[in-house]
Amino acid sequence: MITQFPAIKRTQLETLQVNLGYRCNQQCVHCHVNAGPTRKEMMGLSTLRQVIDYLHSSSVKKLDLTGGAPELNPHFKDIVHGACKMGIHVIDRCNLTILEELEQEGLAEFLADHRVEITASLPCYQKENVDRQRGNGVFEVSVRALRKLNQLGYSREGSKLVLNLVYNPMGPFLPPYQRGLEEDYRKQLEERYGIVFNHLFTITNMPIHRFRKVLISNGELFHYMKQLRLAHQDANLQSVMCRTLISVDWQGYVYDCDFNQMLGLPLYMEGKSRVNLSELIGKELEERPIMVGEHCFACTAGQGSSCSGAIS
Repeated sequence: MITQFPAIKRTQLETLQVNLGYRCNQQCVHCHVNAGPTRKEMMGLSTLRQVIDYLHSSSVKKLDLTGGAPELNPHFKDIVHGACKMGIHVIDRCNLTILEELEQEGLAEFLADHRVEITASLPCYQKENVDRQRGNGVFEVSVRALRKLNQLGYSREGSKLVLNLVYNPMGPFLPPYQRGLEEDYRKQLEERYGIVFNHLFTITNMPIHRFRKVLISNGELFHYMKQLRLAHQDANLQSVMCRTLISVDWQGYVYDCDFNQMLGLPLYMEGKSRVNLSELIGKELEERPIMVGEHCFACTAGQGSSCSGAIS
């Protein structure tokens, strides 16, 4: 791929991020996965077993589960339970409303019992903004879900149950300073709703798929891409998530990150058009080149952006 983005290489692998499927009970405007209720792609049991086999054979200590809504995969609890038995720290990328879906009774309790770290989408502390981005009624359901998680011990003093929130901008601009916005979130959510959380992650919207279509329809794509390039910081190249993470799709194929997965840019391996996770067992990934493109500027612009929020 022709791009002005600098060449980068991998360091030691720390996180296995697994997309359990593109089906979701929501259909958000900014979603880079194009997830929604009508998507059929879902990781099957045989591929999930490959994930467990890889975890057994590698030094990875963090499993990051995403989607869609990862909890909609019928084997979600199996993979969480299996990873926890190995002492691997599990992160659930939760949209919060899934906790009130039919057939998801007891899900919040299951996450708490297995000490799963929850990283939950909440693009604003104001109802109007959340509902505009994620759908009518989403904010009220999210508040109820957050209160329930707090009641189960998440983010409570002395508890080891971690609850993080995620902010995405409402339009074609960079997120504000993460620490200052986190203070605003903390104050507003506790004063208005009695909700507490551990950290706020600010994540720059990726100019791919659904959000890219919005940019194009509004005539804003060129301006947004220019903004990302001008805000690029070389220092952020040292901390971008693709250097320590690999992303696995619902079929078991591997990518440098979730965004590359959505663009069909596979992990580089000489002589291979794409790589299955099972082929990486016993292989070192350090110093391998990372597939980059123009979209990567979203991760290095300003304070930087990753699945764990700002990186500088």
